[in-house]
Amino acid sequence: MKILVCYDGSNVAKDGVKLAQHHAEVFGGNLFIVKVLPQSHELAYEDIQREEHSLESDARKILGKDTIPYETYAIVTNLSPGEELVDFARRSEVDEIVIGIRKRSKVGKLVFGSTAQYVILNAHCPVVSLR
Repeated sequence: MKILVCYDGSNVAKDGVKLAQHHAEVFGGNLFIVKVLPQSHELAYEDIQREEHSLESDARKILGKDTIPYETYAIVTNLSPGEELVDFARRSEVDEIVIGIRKRSKVGKLVFGSTAQYVILNAHCPVVSLR
């Protein structure tokens, strides 16, 4: 079983990694921990390296000495985070997606969009959301 964890460094994302870790233990799966970085002219190579290092470091801390196979990806893209996560899940033939949600007002969702909403509505596989 392949499990994609949408990661942004928040506490709910860290909880998502722990939940995915449990699912991987139960179902004999492996994890893809993915952070999406929107492409911009301000994004330097050093910034990308720092994000990759931080993501790998966080994954090691959260997973501990567990033997669950995992891979981390910091993806730079012109797509929205939701589109990139759904595309990654399809390309990687993921069986489950774990994503954290934040409570926002209707206006906040309209103005800023909702990555979780896009993933939930467009993913080809089951999506587990937590907050």
